[in-house]
Amino acid sequence: MVEIYPRVLVNGYGVIGKRVADAVLRQPDMKLVGIADVVADWRVKLAAARGLPVYASLPERASEMARRGLRVEGTLEELLRSGAVDVVVDCAPAGIGAKNRGLYERYGVKAVFQGGEKHEVAGVSFVAQRNYQEALERQFVRVVSCNTTAICRVVGAIHERIGVKKARVVIFRRAVDVWESSRTGIMNTAVPELRVPSHHGPDARTVVKDLNIVTMAAKGSHNLYHLHMAMLETRSRAGVDDILRVLDEEPRVIFVSGEDGVDGLNAVFELSRDLGRPRGDLYEIPIWRESVTVSQEGDEVYLMWATPNESNVVPENIDAIRALTGLEREARASISKTDKYLGVIKRVY
Repeated sequence: MVEIYPRVLVNGYGVIGKRVADAVLRQPDMKLVGIADVVADWRVKLAAARGLPVYASLPERASEMARRGLRVEGTLEELLRSGAVDVVVDCAPAGIGAKNRGLYERYGVKAVFQGGEKHEVAGVSFVAQRNYQEALERQFVRVVSCNTTAICRVVGAIHERIGVKKARVVIFRRAVDVWESSRTGIMNTAVPELRVPSHHGPDARTVVKDLNIVTMAAKGSHNLYHLHMAMLETRSRAGVDDILRVLDEEPRVIFVSGEDGVDGLNAVFELSRDLGRPRGDLYEIPIWRESVTVSQEGDEVYLMWATPNESNVVPENIDAIRALTGLEREARASISKTDKYLGVIKRVY
């Protein structure tokens, strides 16, 4: 009996795209048919050197990519027209995915969009633990941003198990991705996002629809992850042990401790590299255990966590592929499979 797996193309081989492509390669129930991009930079050339078929996302870029020494197998549209793709994971820069949607519609291809696109582009925003069923066998789904994913994992878990009456989350964002640090970013300052709420709270409500949440954000002059500080008013009384138990049972959430020297984002970043993951990626949300505090009345919870902006959405993209294609009908089954092949953990040491 011949097994047929979903054929996946990653369109956009940047920070997220290259990680998603590698994650697809590690899953036994899907096949990566190639990547697409508009440039022939070192990242795309490395992909080609590894044997990944490369396509031009735009027809007019194919000749320039070839001129730069890259073997181009054809264009994205030609590949879609051939019927050789079942799912496109669109990791193009923010706003480009919305433009690409018409192309995917034209050829009846399913697509996973990223958090840089608006919710309306797909109609379903996705975090596997919270709303897997909503994405089952849809044509399009949007994996929300790294910050929104973290909120939905951490706050969403407490909301499901204990109930959150009101959530207030402050986000201290990294200013720039590591690879772009030579091109842009801020230095020796912090820049507040003056709109309150920041976009992260409303975005979280596209996934956890009954969550009462307000977020505030600022950019700091660093490039090592984001820092979240949350204040939650719960619907029922809870103790620290109750909160720790909920988070300990939540997939893709781990605990770290300042007592062990994990006392800042730099330490979390170094820890993620010492885990031996590809690119030092951290798929889990690390919560500082000693930050988990409950008010004397038992109706307010305070906690802090780091958000690995380059990698924490990678497992969600894999689960989204399974949901769209119906490979797995239940969230836990997909999450378990994804985490097994990515090496996601619940205990750091």
